Amino acid sequence: MPGPPLLLGHRGCRVNGRVPENTPASFDLALADGCDGFEFDVRLTSAGLSVVCHDPEVDGVMVCQAAADQLVHLPLLDDVLQRYAPQAFLDIELKVQNLESKVVTSLREYRMEENYVVSSFLPEVVMELKTRSAKIHVGIICDQQAELAYWREHNFEYLISHYTLVTRSLVQEAHNAGSKLLAWTVNDGKAMLLLADWGVDGIISDDTKLLAQTFA
Repeated sequence: MPGPPLLLGHRGCRVNGRVPENTPASFDLALADGCDGFEFDVRLTSAGLSVVCHDPEVDGVMVCQAAADQLVHLPLLDDVLQRYAPQAFLDIELKVQNLESKVVTSLREYRMEENYVVSSFLPEVVMELKTRSAKIHVGIICDQQAELAYWREHNFEYLISHYTLVTRSLVQEAHNAGSKLLAWTVNDGKAMLLLADWGVDGIISDDTKLLAQTFA
């Protein structure tokens, strides 16, 4: 039987309306619910800051155009690494290019050797990360069948697949290739158990309490 999967909150915990996603409060809630870690998103401002947020626009400001005195309420990547790296598995999703060197530097600064993956939908980002450091754990995110071909071609450490693409044979294929498979975003208990039975290495969910209780 496969071991229990890694339990990860999607942007922390997203089903609690009182706690904004991609914030320390959301991350704390995911861990308090019993998850092993969480996924979060990173974007780059025009001031060169690596900020934690999902959408390209926040409070009417385009993140990529934000000056140093704008969007100061957003967490920074380094703040999240410093606070959570010792205690949680981190799935660091890069939403844009030109973050690669900053991420590699931060990973070294906080001595992150295990318990993380740097992921992206953008193949050029994943390849640039590998170019900068062969040791870095990277993952390609897929939500279309055609995108799986890029993972098959390059055999990254992680395949982060939308759960609708995951089959028992895909899990076996990933493991045969030496990759780990994380399934997202899974918010149904029966689906969580089925994916675990197929041997996925991790499950990413909005509902961190349900996720943790399903595998309690």
